[in-house]
Amino acid sequence: MRVDIWSDVVCPWCYLGKRRFERALSGFAHHDEVDVVYHSFELDPRRPSEPVAKAPMLAAKLGISEAEVTALDDRLAGLGAAEGLDYNFAGSVVGNTFDAHRVLHLARERGIQEAVTERFFRAYFTEQRSVFEAGSLAELAAEAGLDHDETLRVLKDGRYADEVRADEEHARALGATGVPFFVFDDRYGVSGAQSVENFAAVLDRAYAEPLPK
Repeated sequence: MRVDIWSDVVCPWCYLGKRRFERALSGFAHHDEVDVVYHSFELDPRRPSEPVAKAPMLAAKLGISEAEVTALDDRLAGLGAAEGLDYNFAGSVVGNTFDAHRVLHLARERGIQEAVTERFFRAYFTEQRSVFEAGSLAELAAEAGLDHDETLRVLKDGRYADEVRADEEHARALGATGVPFFVFDDRYGVSGAQSVENFAAVLDRAYAEPLPK
């Protein structure tokens, strides 16, 4: 059984959805038979490489005040804490994540995609480390098990750019307009950071129903 997950490393709902899905998977009787694959999705592919402060950007984008952005962050931090996540939103910045996604494709080839994905999430949301520039990405990737110098070479030579774009095109073909987005065995699409119970129910259903011949 395979579960495909589209997410972005600066998407707080993706981190929350990842943790809730993992909780559901840990309680799934056949979890050893489940192959989880992460796919690229940029929340804003047009964003410049130079990071900007998140609160004013999001306030302008949503047409709300920065105080309202803070209130939304506080609510999300509470939801994250219930799942064991430590969101640290104060002073957050946002930038272009295309390079981070290229590193995650390298990690997939090396068999440690989940570990690098988790490292990027924790670095960005808890430690406020950059997931936008090459040096920081290589350091974080190395902490999760990738070779530091190989990661820098990938970031310099442009490898995996086509794979990132292919992931994003696949998401559009599936009708995914936001993330996180989960697809179970190419049959059941689930959007958003669903509850643990909802994820568990879909796992049970996808496993119980045979694949079409």
